Amino acid sequence: MSDCCATGAKNGNDRYDLVVVGAGSAGFSAAITAAEQGAQVALIGHGTIGGSCVNVGCVPSKALIRAAEAVHHANAAATKFAGIAAQAHVVDWKAQIAQKDALVAGLRQAKYTDLLPAYNNVAYHEGRARLVEGGVEAGGQRFASDRIIIATGTRPALPTIPGIADVDPLDSTAALELTELPRSMIVLGGGYIGVELAQTFARVGVEVTLVFRSRLLPEAEPEIGSALTGYLEDEGVTVIGGLAYESVRRTQDGVMLTVVRDGRPETISAERLLVATGRSPNTEDMGLAEVGVVQTPTGAILVDDRMRTSKAGVYAAGDVTGKDQFVYMAAYGAKLAAKNALNSDSLRYDNSSMPAVVFTDPQIGSVGLTEARARAAGYDVRTSVLSLDNVPRALAARDTRGLIKLVADRGTRKLLGGHILAPEGADSIQTAAIAIRCGLTIDDLTDAIFPYLTTVEGLKLAAQTFDRDVSKLSCCAG
Repeated sequence: MSDCCATGAKNGNDRYDLVVVGAGSAGFSAAITAAEQGAQVALIGHGTIGGSCVNVGCVPSKALIRAAEAVHHANAAATKFAGIAAQAHVVDWKAQIAQKDALVAGLRQAKYTDLLPAYNNVAYHEGRARLVEGGVEAGGQRFASDRIIIATGTRPALPTIPGIADVDPLDSTAALELTELPRSMIVLGGGYIGVELAQTFARVGVEVTLVFRSRLLPEAEPEIGSALTGYLEDEGVTVIGGLAYESVRRTQDGVMLTVVRDGRPETISAERLLVATGRSPNTEDMGLAEVGVVQTPTGAILVDDRMRTSKAGVYAAGDVTGKDQFVYMAAYGAKLAAKNALNSDSLRYDNSSMPAVVFTDPQIGSVGLTEARARAAGYDVRTSVLSLDNVPRALAARDTRGLIKLVADRGTRKLLGGHILAPEGADSIQTAAIAIRCGLTIDDLTDAIFPYLTTVEGLKLAAQTFDRDVSKLSCCAG
């Protein structure tokens, strides 16, 4: 697409009230927010419109995760439910990829391309952007403005392991485009992308080895990472942590990864290598240093709590800042940046009640502080940990994998953090997020009315666990 929806500047002299660089979720959020306030906006995109989430991230990965879940749960049904016989397996992965691609194309069209004509004060242009004094240059054009928002996102990063570039490694983007499944796969990285993809490929028949430097999901509560490790191993995933990467080389059958664990070298072989060890900001050749925009050593753009960079009039939002790399936080930060750019910087970025989800099975939902972070912040901490075999929903579903951990302040009893590992944990975490946002206590959760036989009822039970043995309560959480 090349300037398909561009309408040119509306306020004369080719000047805009705001120039937004990046046409993903953050860029569109900023442009739409500004347009709704009556601003004349230039939106500059480069590459496929829509950014990472809809094209190569959230949407395609969750579509394939759900397909793999269908295979797994059909095969697991007989072990859970008496009198049930079912079986499923992949017969045509290429067809599943085509279905995923159709979903991506449809959402990209509906949520990005088709939106542009609805905002006639947004001029869309294609081109690689570079900041210059007084505006932005892209595609051979100059877009003059005193206010700029950078929302160029990130891309998969390749770790510095000797030989890795020579083995044709998969990144998350390429992995989601495979039309033929490999026999075996090494997944590098124990973060959320690594664990989601490791489980997904294992469930569709790939022999998976998941390796990482420290522990699984190092940002999560250790109880959750430990439990999930066991569940992955139960499904046949080989999980190896606490190691250092030594080298990678090609073999006749694929790749060989050499690692060092407990001071001794080990080798791991597979047909393909999938790298999920992080992402790099898209900031190259943008002229940031020349105009005075300060970056971190990894290239991310430094912003303050108003989304301002070190250069007056220049803001940044979304994954390019290295903060809270979730699509909804990118949209939130970009909306804030647009309002601040046009309205005197009055709004502050607040992620204190930001929910985060990992789409493994069981799912992980987290919000607020972990126990370790709460203690580091100086709180006198109390915690409760409730295993899912105390939650009636899990018993009825015959799936008691998981736990719920709550973190609270001892004196005020205010809820500081909520962490759920459960098959339906993603849809339950928002209750804890609202509780934290509203400053509720564990007593407020205990006294609230929750629907019976739901996963979210486990939050009430976990709150009651601070002060009583919930196994001695009757139905409906007492």
